[in-house]
Amino acid sequence: MPAPSTPSPSSVPSPRASSVPPARGPGEGTVGVATALLDSYRPGADSRFLASPTRTLLAHGARHQVPHGSGGLGERAAEAIAAARDAGVARPVVVGAVPFHADEPAALVVPEAVRWAPPLRQDPLIALPGPEPAGAADWRVSPVPDTGTYEKAVGEAVARLERGELRKVVLARTLELRSARGAEPDVPAMLQRLARRDPGGYTFALPTGPGRTLLGASPELLVSRRGRHVVANPLAGSAPRSADVAEDVRAAARLLESAKDLHEHAVVVDAVRARLAPSCAELSVPARPTLVRTATMWHLSTTVTGTLRDDAGPGPSSLDLALALHPTPAVCGTPTDDARAAIGELEPFERGFFTGMVGWADEHGDGEWVVTLRCAEAEESTLRLFAGAGVVAASRPEAETAETAAKFRTFLDAVGAERGALTGEEGQQ
Repeated sequence: MPAPSTPSPSSVPSPRASSVPPARGPGEGTVGVATALLDSYRPGADSRFLASPTRTLLAHGARHQVPHGSGGLGERAAEAIAAARDAGVARPVVVGAVPFHADEPAALVVPEAVRWAPPLRQDPLIALPGPEPAGAADWRVSPVPDTGTYEKAVGEAVARLERGELRKVVLARTLELRSARGAEPDVPAMLQRLARRDPGGYTFALPTGPGRTLLGASPELLVSRRGRHVVANPLAGSAPRSADVAEDVRAAARLLESAKDLHEHAVVVDAVRARLAPSCAELSVPARPTLVRTATMWHLSTTVTGTLRDDAGPGPSSLDLALALHPTPAVCGTPTDDARAAIGELEPFERGFFTGMVGWADEHGDGEWVVTLRCAEAEESTLRLFAGAGVVAASRPEAETAETAAKFRTFLDAVGAERGALTGEEGQQ
């Protein structure tokens, strides 16, 4: 998984809203503390869960909502934190999600209370199996768009790339799942399975509107800030993993040598470098990517580290840095405005919070923000899954369809939907 951006937290503060725990070395967590927060999560407007390689967070309530309106989102979030502090909240933090279109309303709050724990990967109890989601035996799947339409859109994008209109564009598709029994999605059980399958990753569940819950397990750190130390970990260029060990290793090796994927990755890293450089006195960018893996995918990865300039006060907050990076070419494309316009033309659905970002920031500006990938939105009896693929001039429509199908596996496994249990075309992939 992407390298941790900050050291691990030291302790679990009292459940008052709160203090961000100080750093501590690996292996010093308390058995059962992180998994207790995971077990305590309940869906709804009152509960927000975030887990990363550095800490685990469970927030309750909403002391202040970050309003939608004029002015920058970072400024509005800072004002909400200040208002909470003035109202007596000790060391307040802002927690939540920002949509793909950052000018749309965000789902950010200063919670009433926050509980912190070490990272899930340090808790031995995370190795225990998660509960089976209720009503997971049979799912009816409606793809939007269908495979043929998606491949036609990829073909159109490739044509635009060949004409020089774009350098890259990311096209997504969705699966709408409904239980054949009419049951609502078992969000806590899904979150458990996501967290236990990749305990070193970024797992989240939080409300994004009345009756809607966004949950997922992202592999990609957008940016973190601790003091003046900044880390970004862009991922771009992917390959499905294999249950056969030898083939899995070959897939990883092919990805490291793939001209198409290396080009796609370089476009993203160049954009991250350019957007962080104005805020950093020092910036380190490795010359070649490495590999990270999730349970279902290999990804090309570059860990970018930097030191904020010290000539302008505290400098930009983690949320400010995240907004400067968002959206990266890894989830949108480049040039950004042209890619966003192409997405609006070629994708027959609204992304909402998919390929946005989720995370937290404290009153000092420290925090972590993660790209909203490998995610789904639960609403009433429906679960909508999202997956996208980066399209460059060398892309083949059938390959991008296969990549998105592999990315869907993260969530299909979380809901207990085995391949044979699915109805429709996706069950045959």
